[in-house]
Amino acid sequence: MRRMLADVDADIYVLADGDATYNPDAAGHLIDVLVTRNLDMVVGTRAPTEGAYRRGHQAGNRLFNLVIQHLFGPGFSDILSGYRVLSRRFAKSFPVATTGFEIETELSVHALDLKIATAEIPLRYGARLAGSHSKLRTYRDGLRIFGALLWLYKEVKPLSFFGAIGVSLTIAAFGISLPLAWTYLETGLVPRLPTAILATGMVQLGVLSFAIGLVLDAITRGRREAKRMRYLDLQSVAEKN
Repeated sequence: MRRMLADVDADIYVLADGDATYNPDAAGHLIDVLVTRNLDMVVGTRAPTEGAYRRGHQAGNRLFNLVIQHLFGPGFSDILSGYRVLSRRFAKSFPVATTGFEIETELSVHALDLKIATAEIPLRYGARLAGSHSKLRTYRDGLRIFGALLWLYKEVKPLSFFGAIGVSLTIAAFGISLPLAWTYLETGLVPRLPTAILATGMVQLGVLSFAIGLVLDAITRGRREAKRMRYLDLQSVAEKN
């Protein structure tokens, strides 16, 4: 996909899993929606037939959709769908930093981060052909996707990411230091010096984490503006037509 998006020069890109679970005839409808509504990504959300989804995959998909909505905002109900249509300016502004099944997650986060116009179209999703096997491993790839979500959250919203770490460290430091403070007020002594040093260090790390978040947030804003300008430099499908 990285080579395709980099080397293929087209107005519209169609992405689909090659396992016959998606209806190839639906591509025309997705393209029509993209062009007529002047969008940059149309996602074919999966309406599974009986036996098309493994139970673990259903639960994982719902979980990741909720995490995306909580971390990056609403906009998608099926972030792991493999059937998508992209415009040229979406494709050429998309960095493709992931390496596996996380690609769908990165596509969705890219659209939410740049506030790109998208739509979802429900499509029938069938079972795999007899004799074929999925490369997706529920737990291994689920952990990779979850790790990609955390990494993307750090990249897209560093102030929230490192700020949460800083607040957590500070709250934990105050929690373990309260008994020390109470003892000091009663006796004027600090009987557990290592705990006091630990609490002080945790507060310092919390402040440092928040400062790192501020610096990275400024860098991220600059990167987001550069990606947005790259996106705007390219003509939309409607402008070409």
